[in-house]
Amino acid sequence: MNRSRTPARRWQIAGVGAVAVALVGVGLGVASADEATVTTVNCPAVAGELGAVPAQARAEIERNLALLNTQVAEANRRLITSRDEGGANFVQNAILGPLADKRKSTVDRIATAIGRTAAKPTGLDSLAACTLTK
Repeated sequence: MNRSRTPARRWQIAGVGAVAVALVGVGLGVASADEATVTTVNCPAVAGELGAVPAQARAEIERNLALLNTQVAEANRRLITSRDEGGANFVQNAILGPLADKRKSTVDRIATAIGRTAAKPTGLDSLAACTLTK
């Protein structure tokens, strides 16, 4: 190992690391500025409306609750990537409407899972629709 090149290599690594940290900091600052004006999807919480969940259904319920979170995250990504697309009803027709359909199916699966071993919860369909917040 040639030790005469080691200090120079260390300085190169330190320099690259410092530049990377600076770029990440600038990127986070820009992201924070954009987030202040970003519209996001706001959906009603489902977990708190389920009541007592039978132990036999708990794993399936947790998977479906995670799926609801994934659906909202995908809708938020779609809002960002499709900014300035479509007409006046684009967001409703392309994002919120399909999201409500997916959420309704997922909420129905949750109710069915509970209903296999306990009283099937009712009135959960109202939790499918989401709105936009700024």
